[in-house]
Amino acid sequence: MSAETVNNALLSVKDLAVTFHQDGKAIPAVKGVSFDINPGETVALVGESGSGKSVSALSVLKLLPYPAASHPSGEIIFKGRNLLNAGTRELRAVRGNDITMIFQEPMTSLNPLHTVERQITEILSLHQGVRKTEARGRVIELLKQVGIRNAESRVTAFPHELSGGQRQRVMIAMALANRPELLIADEPTTALDVTVQAQILELLAELKTRHKMAMLFITHDLGIVRKIADKVCVMTKGEIVEAGPTEAIFTDPQHPYTKHLLAAEPTGRPPKTEKAAKTVMEAKDVRVWFPIKKGFMRKVVDHVKAVDGISLELKSGQTLGVVGESGSGKTTLGLALMRLIRSEGEILFDGQRIDTRSFAEMKPLRSEMQVVFQDPYGSLSPRMSIAEIVGEGLKIHGAELSADQRDDRVAQALEEVGLDAGTRWRYPHEFSGGQRQRIAIARAMVLKPRFVMLDEPTSALDMSVQAQVVDLLRDLQRKHDLAYLFISHDLKVVRALANEVMVMRTGKVVEQGAAEDIFDRPKTAYTKALMAAAFDMETRPGGEMSE
Repeated sequence: MSAETVNNALLSVKDLAVTFHQDGKAIPAVKGVSFDINPGETVALVGESGSGKSVSALSVLKLLPYPAASHPSGEIIFKGRNLLNAGTRELRAVRGNDITMIFQEPMTSLNPLHTVERQITEILSLHQGVRKTEARGRVIELLKQVGIRNAESRVTAFPHELSGGQRQRVMIAMALANRPELLIADEPTTALDVTVQAQILELLAELKTRHKMAMLFITHDLGIVRKIADKVCVMTKGEIVEAGPTEAIFTDPQHPYTKHLLAAEPTGRPPKTEKAAKTVMEAKDVRVWFPIKKGFMRKVVDHVKAVDGISLELKSGQTLGVVGESGSGKTTLGLALMRLIRSEGEILFDGQRIDTRSFAEMKPLRSEMQVVFQDPYGSLSPRMSIAEIVGEGLKIHGAELSADQRDDRVAQALEEVGLDAGTRWRYPHEFSGGQRQRIAIARAMVLKPRFVMLDEPTSALDMSVQAQVVDLLRDLQRKHDLAYLFISHDLKVVRALANEVMVMRTGKVVEQGAAEDIFDRPKTAYTKALMAAAFDMETRPGGEMSE
């Protein structure tokens, strides 16, 4: 690396090392990492979960849990200042102003008690001195920039009232509010649909050019990297094993690990469903309408038709893939089938109606109906060990088991999802995002259910780990004749797992049928647009696709 490049760098990371201290042991997480980011340049840190890429990024703003984390060596030079030696006051001036960050899991980053407007206004007030009475126009402008429809009405929404993709875009709006010189984006498109993903990447590229903003982009999705990054640093086991211009990395990779990442993608096809297979889950004209209340008397003036008259049938050993953009009603449909939210219409499990059952009456069926949620960090208790989390259901639905038998079942479940059973006494924060998602899958599978709702179970996983989880789910399905409702915006994963596909938009079914027909011969313009965005990102779908 030339001296000129180092001198011109906006951010220069030199020989960075990060060590975590636990139970008297020193665990190295990052070893001698070095890279530079010039003004207006995008550098991507690429690697699988646990490679050290997020730890490296968090070190830039000293956001690691100190003193549990330490830096045995290294410098982080930003505009001539070593941030590792900076005091609290100096760091406060840099954080959120000169350098901002978009985190991977928006639901844990946004305050659930405050509206979108209040949270963005707080940033504008602290860093720019904008008065609260003057901030609304700027907040609405930011929400429009990140592609949120009806921004004027969404400013008063709370995080739980937004879809996963919408929450991520609010995070992006907050990060861009002060027009930073460097934006650190930690998996910013993980929760987004392929069409919205393309829009966000275009937005970031446009803002980078307009404001001459530099970007440190952290991801496991190499398809995104090729479209947004100028340079790539490939990380594994805490080290950068290959670095260089993006096109060179993709066309002529040198390191075996880089070649492994480029080749990783879910493959194969789902097991065939027997014609005589028993119907496990059935829905007839299911509706979930949320009332819109206005005025002093809070009268119902309209409804949000999240799920509007959907019917389906799911057999043992079958996977129904439910696809569509964020806000299309996919997750709401799944929650209704699980009887976790109220709905209208008939829902039958194993031939018996369950839509009329109370919460208490549903309890005996809970072991047979399990769910894996989209956000593993939000669904895993931070105060419980992994053994306690995975084994919790066994205390209720496996009361006949002894403590040792429960522990054996927990260990077996963890090993089935690719985790070391010896780590079961650790806590969720000690695992990477991908590892936490596998813990969530283990928690569902330990009860040996018949029906599993999988809500974006691979969205936080690396490409190679996605393939492993898809293979795992297929193996478990064959072994136990499981029925899956697989909700996802990742059509490549759906294609590898689903027998049938349902395409949803604004609460309705746009198209439904055998997976090969939907993927190879889509009939509607909307389905064709989704397929084009998923399998050829250069092709832009027609019409307005954002939320």
